[in-house]
Amino acid sequence: MRALVISDIHGNLQALEAVLAAAEAVDQVWNLGDTVGYGANPNEVTDIIRRVATVNVRGNHDRVCCGLTSSQGFNPVAAEAAAWTHRTLTPENLQWLREMPKGPVAATVRAMCAHGSPLHEDHYIVSMRDAWTPLQRMQTEITFFGHTHVQGGFSQREAEWEEDRPQYVGQDGAEQATILVPEGTRHLINPGSVGQPRDCDWRAAFAIYDDGVEEITFYRIPYDVAAAQAAIRAASLPERLAARLSIGR
Repeated sequence: MRALVISDIHGNLQALEAVLAAAEAVDQVWNLGDTVGYGANPNEVTDIIRRVATVNVRGNHDRVCCGLTSSQGFNPVAAEAAAWTHRTLTPENLQWLREMPKGPVAATVRAMCAHGSPLHEDHYIVSMRDAWTPLQRMQTEITFFGHTHVQGGFSQREAEWEEDRPQYVGQDGAEQATILVPEGTRHLINPGSVGQPRDCDWRAAFAIYDDGVEEITFYRIPYDVAAAQAAIRAASLPERLAARLSIGR
């Protein structure tokens, strides 16, 4: 079984379309949340995810944009984008977002999906210090998570603890990196952000999990950033949301 694992699309239609085209043949699509917020195409993105995703978990922006929680903890730019998204979403998409399950959600016997930490949906996993307790306490050997917008992960192999940062190879602007996830090892894996990367790499990020060969491949691919920026500006969303797409921050 090959699963396309995506997270933090944030209403970026151009990035999502590029990812789906690049992923080609997969058996399932797992969405780790923050489908909307920031980007100018929340309905188009949500319509696609409703159609293709096999597993969904909610993100903090999903909760705020659909009205389940307030934007009190957001910075002013994020709060403005969330309010605009709430006004823009169709009633059907608002309801779908409200009904998205809280993570973690089981995807297979061996893997589950969360937005933040498997121990708390809003906790960020940035360092090995953050990962240490979840790696020991999570209910499956592999948890896919998002929230940080940084591709990579953390692994435990018996007494060895490792931080996994992709060592990419590729050409024509598209690159990939593969890690092994054999049975008996534990992994927290972040596929990166489709629509709002924050690791100084503007390209859309995703991962493919192949449980038949026990490996995960990270991908970075170019997409039409200019079109995504033009859509943000046409919607009169804050300029910061358009400018940051060029630099991946």
